[in-house]
Amino acid sequence: MTQIKIPMSSPDLTDADRQAVIEVINTPNLSMGKWTPAFEKTFCDLTGVNHAIAVNSGTAGLHLCVRAAGIGAGDLVITTPFSFVASSNALLFEGAIPVFVDIDPRTGNINPELVADAAKNIEKYLPRTLRNTQYVTRKESSSKLKAILPVDVFGQPADMDAINVVAKEHRLKVIEDSCEALGATYKGKQAGTLGDFGVFAFYPNKQITTGEGGVIITNDDEAAHFMRALRNQGRAPGDTWLQHTHLGYNYRIDEMSAAMGASQMSRLDSILSKREQVAAWYESRLAEIPGVEVPFIESFTTRMSWFVYVIRFDKKINRDDMAKRLDARGIPVRPYFLPIHLQPYMVEKFGWHEGDFPVTEDLGKRGLAIPFSGVMTEEQVDYVCSIIREETIT
Repeated sequence: MTQIKIPMSSPDLTDADRQAVIEVINTPNLSMGKWTPAFEKTFCDLTGVNHAIAVNSGTAGLHLCVRAAGIGAGDLVITTPFSFVASSNALLFEGAIPVFVDIDPRTGNINPELVADAAKNIEKYLPRTLRNTQYVTRKESSSKLKAILPVDVFGQPADMDAINVVAKEHRLKVIEDSCEALGATYKGKQAGTLGDFGVFAFYPNKQITTGEGGVIITNDDEAAHFMRALRNQGRAPGDTWLQHTHLGYNYRIDEMSAAMGASQMSRLDSILSKREQVAAWYESRLAEIPGVEVPFIESFTTRMSWFVYVIRFDKKINRDDMAKRLDARGIPVRPYFLPIHLQPYMVEKFGWHEGDFPVTEDLGKRGLAIPFSGVMTEEQVDYVCSIIREETIT
């Protein structure tokens, strides 16, 4: 079989996107110009929320939400260990503590039943390094519990209705990490709108890209004004150029990125449809290969927003060996995800062990992201699937 060169991912860019950037470059306004609010407006139009705040990364967006939610040093936040590290790092930046619960084995999203149990019995879910501290009593640990941070893994919304029931009962904020799920819908509602705050991100492998960038959405007027100030070095409305009401950050998005993002958002539905087609090609071919499990879509997911295409191998197949064989044949692949609780700095800080979150660890050992983008051709998908088939039956 003739080898075909296939990238792991490719941004879906048009001449209109490129022209939008060129037009900005030909002006003196490369930051804090007209394109940032124009880009933000596209998210208000898509989601129906009152506020969209563009920032320079999804990580920055999550961090600002943590600040706006009043989460600080020693506070506890229920979240998932099956995610990109940014979802937990945004808590650590403020000295808060991620309290992990395990995940749904089918979707990889946080398990809402465990979220509910953790909210009622938070002391049972504390990291080892906190179990002989002041948090050991239920009263103390419950008073420190401030929020839930679910992640819409691989473009599929978490079960947000169930999560919001828990949040309401325990008076917790909900920060929805939708960095992988722009355009997804849950029971007909846009991802990112299902909590107090939602965050999207636009790295080059995401549904739309600005190179680097992110957007926060919320209906909380006070929080929105606060986050706008924080992204601009803490400069609040009424402050002069060198006055700063708050301790803030340089989390602004630049005008070139905002212009590209606004151009991409104008054809979001088309971008998502192309990714849906590629996912459908993969499913029809991979579902027939023994030992390969294709992604599961929940009934409440009324639109899947395909971010990456992650397959799982039967436990009899060594995922890492398979990855090496595929790479040797020109198929780039990535393990998705390596569990957060087993990252070296998390083990050192919180004392997590292998075996603490068995479902997360199982999916982390068996999951493999294969080449995926909206610009893949059917021929490329055929080629990837044929190589997987050959290597699986070897």
